[in-house]
Amino acid sequence: MGAQWKAKHREAAANAKGRIFGKLAKEIQIAARAGADIDMNPRLRLVVEQAKKASMPRETLERAINKGAGLSGETVQYTLVKYEGFAPHRVPLIVECLTDNVNRTVAEIRVLFRKGQLGAEGSVSWDFNHVGMIEASPASADADPELAAIEAGAQDFEAAEEGATLFITETTDVDAVCKALPEQGFSVDSAKIGYIAKNPVSIADATELAEVEAFLDAIDGHDDVQNVYVGLA
Repeated sequence: MGAQWKAKHREAAANAKGRIFGKLAKEIQIAARAGADIDMNPRLRLVVEQAKKASMPRETLERAINKGAGLSGETVQYTLVKYEGFAPHRVPLIVECLTDNVNRTVAEIRVLFRKGQLGAEGSVSWDFNHVGMIEASPASADADPELAAIEAGAQDFEAAEEGATLFITETTDVDAVCKALPEQGFSVDSAKIGYIAKNPVSIADATELAEVEAFLDAIDGHDDVQNVYVGLA
């Protein structure tokens, strides 16, 4: 859970599916600023593959690319903003938002943080590693994540959800490792630059853990929030 918070059952609901598409569309628009050709734009290629795996409609995907690349005549621009702080019981977290109105977003994020503590820039990020994060699923039963990590050039790996593996890389190696993993028997599900806690907090008390999860659900449910990285063991 220290890699990235995922709200319980979020992907099972229809309204959540729309929220996932919205977040992916923003990521695509940001990546497409560097060009609409996925063969020449590694960041865009990775997000497009993630969108396809999430079953984003082709029309939605193409509209996001054209909008980001400035080919549609639309001018909405998103700004990436990062917030650092603590959930209840001193659980550290980093929240990444993409917004077209920074003032609105910061005001709303401050309200959500009332049950925790919103910190200054750098107050929490020193306790996280900034890394590439690649989730990949084995294409066969004999696929070995440790061998794949070594051969593909990943720095580390850990178990992810539904039998997948999270491969951790240097931020500059994400595209190269994504290209190498299929040769090692793994299909890439998603890839991004993110944060992993160095010293995740353990919470044994069920009531306290429920308070933390409710706080994280509320943060993750905000329309402008793209990613929530949590130092929770």
